[in-house]
Amino acid sequence: MSTLVCYFSAEGTTAKVASDLAKKIDADLFEIVPEKPYTKADINYINPLARCNREQIGGKDVPVAGKVENFDIYDTVYLGFPIWYGQAPRVIHTFAQGYDWTGKTVHAFATSGGSGIGKTAEKLSPSVKGASVDAKLVKDASEL
Repeated sequence: MSTLVCYFSAEGTTAKVASDLAKKIDADLFEIVPEKPYTKADINYINPLARCNREQIGGKDVPVAGKVENFDIYDTVYLGFPIWYGQAPRVIHTFAQGYDWTGKTVHAFATSGGSGIGKTAEKLSPSVKGASVDAKLVKDASEL
């Protein structure tokens, strides 16, 4: 079995951590890309009408472009993202719901400029049903 590092990065911070981690642990790397990319205005967290805030509060699915080939070969998945409203962005949940997570270990890692990890593992668990999940707030790959 193999290890996969999947990530969504709105501003590049999570992408750097994910890339460094994949190199460090010799894992495959997959970028989670929303079908409709986020603009700077979409991720203006202080604007309650910004797309990121509407999606988080409304719990809407965010369609994802692309899929992981041969997902079943991975037994460990690192899942990286920025923290939005104390949890994973909706695009992470939409991505996760497209796969069978039974028996996998998920190490969620979040990057954040100001908020804590919140109930990320608890809120992510239903989307990765059947996996064991832990979550950690990190600044760089050395913390994983």
